[in-house]
Amino acid sequence: MSKMPGSKVGAKLVIGNWKMHGGLRGNEVLLQKLANGTRAMPPGLRIGLCVPYPYLAQAQAMLGASRIEWGAQDLSAHDEGAYTGEVSAPMVADFGARYAIVGHSERREYHREGAILVAEKAERALAAGLTPIVCVGETQEEREFAFTERVLCAQLDAVLDRLTVEQAAGLVLAYEPVWAIGSGSSANCEEVQDVHAFLRHHLARKGDAVARIPILYGGSVKPENALSLFSVPEVDGGLVGGASLDATQFLEICDAAAAASGIVHAHHGGY
Repeated sequence: MSKMPGSKVGAKLVIGNWKMHGGLRGNEVLLQKLANGTRAMPPGLRIGLCVPYPYLAQAQAMLGASRIEWGAQDLSAHDEGAYTGEVSAPMVADFGARYAIVGHSERREYHREGAILVAEKAERALAAGLTPIVCVGETQEEREFAFTERVLCAQLDAVLDRLTVEQAAGLVLAYEPVWAIGSGSSANCEEVQDVHAFLRHHLARKGDAVARIPILYGGSVKPENALSLFSVPEVDGGLVGGASLDATQFLEICDAAAAASGIVHAHHGGY
């Protein structure tokens, strides 16, 4: 495999995904701790929180003066219309949001969202000025049958084929092995490096600018494994689930990302 251009060293991105958790009172305590705890972190580190729709206004109010950006965990493939219960990209953008997760494995599995729908959502997010965090990943069964690369290509190409090079260069990609999510155990560093290198190589087919988009790892990221994962070449940060609901854990993960920014090229082949 030819060497692909990597992402910019020092530009780690850590995104917390609260999933369907939260409440106004508890959120207030958590958001305040996170806003305070990230204030002194290095400027090269980018941090975001994707919260349930009802709490976008609270996130905007409490994080607006902080270095943490916020976003939604999903959005509609439509901008407006008779789509009861849906929330559009422009609505999310109204709350000053930066990010929108699209294609999370739980959306694909529980809501039967296909690759084309995910691509449409990514396009809507971009049109509204949001940064889509496009999730791709394989199940345990797909991994056992050595279908990982085939599955990732199908999920990714549906999005890339719909976008221009300029649009695709505005994405964030998140690799989340479905078999690791919520399991308490992540993929090992060698596996992560192989998959991220494959994804980087595949992105390059769309253009050099697309090859340089951030590729996050998501799948049971926690304080104990964050530094090792973030130090793997081609890993530009993390999509953090359960640990983002605990201020101490999430701040430790952010610290690990900041530390890894300076050592990301010092561990080639060491995992």
